[in-house]
Amino acid sequence: MDSSQPFEHVHADMVTTKASTTNQSETPCIRTRSLGLTIRGLTLLNDISIQVTTPGITMILGPNGAGKSLLIKCLHGLITPTRGRFEIGLHQGVDLIPQAMVFQKPVLLRRSVIDNLQFSDRHSHQREALELALEAVRLLEKKDQPATQLSGGEQQRLSLARALITQPKLLFLDEPTASLDPASVLIIEQLINQASHEGVKSVFISHDIGQAKRLASDVIFLNRGQVTEHTDAATFFTNPQSREAKAYLNGEIVL
Repeated sequence: MDSSQPFEHVHADMVTTKASTTNQSETPCIRTRSLGLTIRGLTLLNDISIQVTTPGITMILGPNGAGKSLLIKCLHGLITPTRGRFEIGLHQGVDLIPQAMVFQKPVLLRRSVIDNLQFSDRHSHQREALELALEAVRLLEKKDQPATQLSGGEQQRLSLARALITQPKLLFLDEPTASLDPASVLIIEQLINQASHEGVKSVFISHDIGQAKRLASDVIFLNRGQVTEHTDAATFFTNPQSREAKAYLNGEIVL
């Protein structure tokens, strides 16, 4: 792709859209066109063109250094691509929709567990609703403890509860269960599945093939900053089309 072509992010005030009131059952769409990212002369994302329009959980797989985290950070607005364009909105047009992101390493406030939820709660839920959210992640009994004193798995469960309390339509997850205990992994997967059934679209990075098989509705495979395959999960895991994806699934090292 010609690097002289600037990045363009299409959002609500750039196009004509319908009213902001939307049907809760509508699934957010993600479309990128020739998206690229170059930092200090090094091309890290190159000519990424994808279209995600289906509900469920889109899993992003690929070897270390493939550009997975950079891609979702671009989509979430944490990093500005250097070229191409992307659109995030609802099926009837581009629109501003609530988003949230959970990182691999929890980022928490130096406050109590329940105060972390309350600080992020833009819908101003009553304390009872916050406590129900904590109960869902098995942290209710620790609601008044400092969040930074929780274990790693507990902190990540709190991070997910904090993201979901904002009622996002689109949820980005960057290896949220990496190095966690099995109990925390199970709780997090159950909550993400439940959110998916309630209409939240999730984009999930994982290195756990078993987890990807359990959760994914479709798979985007990245290698060397490029998308080599995007297909439904059943096809990807039974009959991958790209040489790189086959090597990855076979446990071979993909540099």
